[in-house]
Amino acid sequence: MSQKCFILDTNVLLHDPEAIEKFPRHEVILPIAVLEELDNLKRFPNEVGRNSRAVIRYLDKLRLSHQGDLSQGIKLPNGSTVRLQVEIKTDYDANFALTVADNRIIMAAMWVQEKGKQVVFVSKDFAARLKAEGVGLEAQDYRNLRFSFEDIYRGFRVVDVDKPLIDRFFKDGSIESPDGELRPNEYCSLKAPGPSEAIAKYNHTTKRLEVLPPPRDIWGISARNVEQRCAIDLLLRDDINLVTLMGPAGTGKTLLALACGLRKVFDDGIYSRILVSRPIVPLGRDIGYLPGTKEEKLFHWMQPIYDNLEFVCESAGHESNETLRWVLDSKKLEMEAVTYIRGRSIPKQYFIIDEAQNLTPHEVKTIISRAGEGTKVILTGDPTQIDNPYLDKDSNGLTYTVASFSDYPIFGQIYLDKTERSELAALAAEVM
Repeated sequence: MSQKCFILDTNVLLHDPEAIEKFPRHEVILPIAVLEELDNLKRFPNEVGRNSRAVIRYLDKLRLSHQGDLSQGIKLPNGSTVRLQVEIKTDYDANFALTVADNRIIMAAMWVQEKGKQVVFVSKDFAARLKAEGVGLEAQDYRNLRFSFEDIYRGFRVVDVDKPLIDRFFKDGSIESPDGELRPNEYCSLKAPGPSEAIAKYNHTTKRLEVLPPPRDIWGISARNVEQRCAIDLLLRDDINLVTLMGPAGTGKTLLALACGLRKVFDDGIYSRILVSRPIVPLGRDIGYLPGTKEEKLFHWMQPIYDNLEFVCESAGHESNETLRWVLDSKKLEMEAVTYIRGRSIPKQYFIIDEAQNLTPHEVKTIISRAGEGTKVILTGDPTQIDNPYLDKDSNGLTYTVASFSDYPIFGQIYLDKTERSELAALAAEVM
């Protein structure tokens, strides 16, 4: 295989600070404009700033440890070479303004290509890739940390069986799987002509399908479909430390996670408190421009959580305002922006990360690694509805988590695809 020159855009390094090492046996080139952008971003107090600093420190470490010149290229252990590219093509087109950082990066790639090398421009920015292709470069999305959403593990499957097998399943309480090797904590709908149906869960230890516990009422909330019933089972099980709930809006992801958290904290006392976090991905002004204290600023971003909490308290059959006030005054429910999670140790907590599809794989790794002893982490979201401009349904942190953990017994996943919010919401999801 001939060696290629991969020109990395700044957003690739912000998405994955270790991206430089992901191109074995090829040449990795960082245009000087990328280094300038990283230098401008390094002061940011968020994940972007941290990743910028991580990349700059990595390059400095390379320079010192190898006693080499980055402008000439430094060899990495994986057989690749990394170097800084100072030269750019300056005589392309007067309309292709070099005052724009993206254009300078693309022109650096053009300069390398004109030297006779096979160049691939790598960027998370679709518009930048289009511009690169427009000037004759090969352009690609960053393919590491990507898993196909269309082929994602759903946590639930339908298995056609005969009726005697279902009868034996109910009689014995478990059977061997009739559908080959299942993944740990996978759920099945066993269907036979008749119709006859049984819902089962796979026990990875015994290698058998077991009867799902009877439906339970959780603070007035009960499952409205089979997938929700399976989700509740995952959320209430103490042997599962990480749960992901995927699905469109209105399928009950956040509501079920919150209701089960209230049950495990306030009724069972398994966890010391509920910690709810959401990524701050603004469509307009960021959180810093809102007035008030951190708590007052967060209130607007956490409004969907308060809405779900109010609904649960109302469904519990008590005076909703009094129950809601009791929950909030108990100090057993904390809401926090994802920005402030880094560096914390979170033991014995029921940790819900809502809208997790707006997080990068690196951010999700950082968050999950905060979980201390006895903590359960729940990620909810819809990978088809992403507000982060550099993520898509295949490269976001939620899809990455499911693909990475699907074979581990401490993990469970359910895809919820039936909207239960209202008849109008269900119809809108179907026809619009």
